[in-house]
Amino acid sequence: MKAVVLAAGYGTRLQRDIEKDPAGEFKHLGGTAKPLLPIGGRVLLSHWLRALAHTACVDTVVVVTNALHHEAFQKWAEEFPSVKILNDGTRKNEERLGAVACLQLAVKHFGLDDHIIVIGGDTLFKEDFSLRAFTERFAEVQKDEDSNLVLSYQCRDEETLKYGILEVDSDLRALCMKEKPLPTETNSRSACPCFYLFSRTTLPLLDAFLKEKEAGPVEERDAPGTFLSWLILRRPVYVYRISGRFDVGNLPSYIECDKYFKEQLKNPDIYLI
Repeated sequence: MKAVVLAAGYGTRLQRDIEKDPAGEFKHLGGTAKPLLPIGGRVLLSHWLRALAHTACVDTVVVVTNALHHEAFQKWAEEFPSVKILNDGTRKNEERLGAVACLQLAVKHFGLDDHIIVIGGDTLFKEDFSLRAFTERFAEVQKDEDSNLVLSYQCRDEETLKYGILEVDSDLRALCMKEKPLPTETNSRSACPCFYLFSRTTLPLLDAFLKEKEAGPVEERDAPGTFLSWLILRRPVYVYRISGRFDVGNLPSYIECDKYFKEQLKNPDIYLI
């Protein structure tokens, strides 16, 4: 099994917040890629690398970043010999390839032919999440080798407009995913973060999806949920439920997340494991 971390975003909202912060308390974080932000005394992405190493569930980790942050990621990766840093060649947000194209880039560049854990580079979860339990559940759904596994958590009514919302059946198989629906457009509140375990047999479908979307705007290839919505109609996708996630999309949410990890994290030694 491999892991691909999608870390080629530009964090434009967070950077704007840091620049406009009147106190200037977080000025030192200006220009830092979100996956490299310090969270509770450890780089955000290092929380994942620690868990991946402890569980030994993958033998390779690919981090896809951009030309702007490539050097910083290379420096960070010096302490993680299993990590490969891949530069997508872009230098600004307007040039971005999109998350799905970055995933395909990693698959093609390294010739990946294995099950792949896809991790949003700015994503962390509440303490009930266990990488070991998640991969064990994937092994169970792999009775059908085409099956995939994703996460979901319950969001509030007013939050459906911010997320992809999964509708599932009694076996926790996804029926569809609605992108940022009104609360009245779905009875579901199952938000789906960017953390997927794709079967090896799913990987060739990346080409088909991108071919279908190549003439459209980059937004159709940017959010990884666009591929997931498309995939649900073509392959079995099952849901693994968790209690919630941390978001570092803007400065207030980053401050809240960092504070939680410094003051409230109960079992840091087994976090994510």
